[in-house]
Amino acid sequence: MKICVVGLGYMGLPMAALLAQAGHDVVGVDINPQVVDDVNLGRCPFLETGMPDLVRDAHASGRLRAVLGGEGLRERMGPALPTTYVLSLPTPVNHATHVADMAYVRAGVASITPLLKPDDVVILESTSPLGATRADVQAPIDAARPDLAGKVHYVFCPERAIPGNTLHEMTHNDRLVGGLTADATARGVALYQSFCKGAVMACRAEEAEMVKLVENASRDVQIAFANELSLVCDTLGLDVRRVIELANHHPRVNILQPGPGVGGHCIAVDPWFIIQHAKDITPLMQAARGVNDGKPAWVVEKTLAAVAALGKRDAVVACLGLAYKPNVDDLRESPSIEVVRGLVKLSAAQGFRVVVSEPHLDRWEIPLTPFTDAVAQADVVVVLTGHAVFAGLPDGALAGKDVLDTVGFFRTRTDGNRVVC
Repeated sequence: MKICVVGLGYMGLPMAALLAQAGHDVVGVDINPQVVDDVNLGRCPFLETGMPDLVRDAHASGRLRAVLGGEGLRERMGPALPTTYVLSLPTPVNHATHVADMAYVRAGVASITPLLKPDDVVILESTSPLGATRADVQAPIDAARPDLAGKVHYVFCPERAIPGNTLHEMTHNDRLVGGLTADATARGVALYQSFCKGAVMACRAEEAEMVKLVENASRDVQIAFANELSLVCDTLGLDVRRVIELANHHPRVNILQPGPGVGGHCIAVDPWFIIQHAKDITPLMQAARGVNDGKPAWVVEKTLAAVAALGKRDAVVACLGLAYKPNVDDLRESPSIEVVRGLVKLSAAQGFRVVVSEPHLDRWEIPLTPFTDAVAQADVVVVLTGHAVFAGLPDGALAGKDVLDTVGFFRTRTDGNRVVC
């Protein structure tokens, strides 16, 4: 097939490269010129296991190239237009209204609308509110191209992968393919079966949309329980991770681990897409969102208390990790960033200094410090992301320091004064 993937981010580029590896002719579209240049040089613009080799090989095969989106896209696509379009675009939540922002999807739809032909397939992979395939993809195309009404196949197939293990999960996880018609579903199933080793399950578009949201809302509620438990155990002077470890020996208990909050492109966002359709009957999901969104402020308060207990002017707080999960450079919705920004905002007035280490980034909004240097100068160490590289901290490096370990990374070390977190 000749396929166009619109959006070459953490999910779109792996999808494009896997399709090319499977033998399809793929053109990726992105509005970031640097991303387009990187792909056309066979480079992956972000950190992801296996992606450098895959993008290099897919490009070298001649089956993967990228073009810049926007005006003139038709000319850049070349004479042979795709027959399948995959939309892999951000769907952030408006933090003021908690409503999905579908602007990126609508812009992507608008960009491909002039290119469409009868019998083409348009697949939405972006996690979206219920009904988005009809309302945000099919409807605007039908309005702009009435000549294509009833002649284009529309499918929703949510991505099921996590940064850090994207390629394995994209190819091995079961996938849902929900078309607006039976023919659309069949076309979608054929495409995903060309590279997926997991089961490719046919369903209705609305079912696929809802299932994706349910998966992430379920995780959010479970994490909220762990995060709330950490607050309770802190109040009672107990080690929450020891409590969870012992509780999980029960055959029907599987409590997740607490952290500084919840981040990423899905779990921190998707529950709101359900809530916006049923606000009056989702108190549990809304409470979970409140717990998880409130955790970064609690970590800030714990850090301030640790600094105050030192009784030292010009204390140094070292924050380790900005990414929302270990071993990636993905900052989307990261609670670690909320903690760091909160501490930086308060640091001058309360007489301490913040240094930050994120080994997977070259730069950020404030200067970054190598993690060994950050710890060496710190009085208080706040562990926000459990990057594997932090295990290289020398023995004794935490001696004499207060350690707020929000992810349990240094739990087995004997140096450092633990502050239960």
